[in-house]
Amino acid sequence: ESCPKVKNILLLDSEGKRVAVKYYSDDWPTNSAKEAFEKTVFTKTQKINARTEAEIAMFENNIVVYKFVQDLHFFVTGGDDENEVIIATVLQGFFDAVGLLLRGNVEKREALENLDLILLCLDEIIDGGIILETDANVIAGKVASHSMDSGAPLSEQTVSQALATAREHLVRSLLK
Repeated sequence: ESCPKVKNILLLDSEGKRVAVKYYSDDWPTNSAKEAFEKTVFTKTQKINARTEAEIAMFENNIVVYKFVQDLHFFVTGGDDENEVIIATVLQGFFDAVGLLLRGNVEKREALENLDLILLCLDEIIDGGIILETDANVIAGKVASHSMDSGAPLSEQTVSQALATAREHLVRSLLK
């Protein structure tokens, strides 16, 4: 019960439309309730310049921490009894991991082309509302290792991916 929880993570475009969203709470039981919450959060934050630092707001008894870059709006929601710093740390981890995975080209088109990486990123950060990881390098590394084809040439893999591939081959050869 003392473990901090996240209710949702939203990645919306500059018009408030979904790019990637994940809900971990039953506070919004229907898709229309979720869309209404997204619209409310977007409408109330769009005039605020949250491009340099994350901003914090209260909506419907929830803490919402948000940050914008280019045409993407990042939001993380927690209950009103959660620590804002922890929610902000989750947001920053997500924001930075997406930046690493998209190689600094953080915009809607690139995000949609790499939606699989962003959804994997969400899975690495939160599981059932419980925060697993907030370090962007660790998150991006895990996502990259999941997404890289282990059959790809070693020259196209990072060192950690190449080591993981080598480890897999060694384990397979020992199990034969």
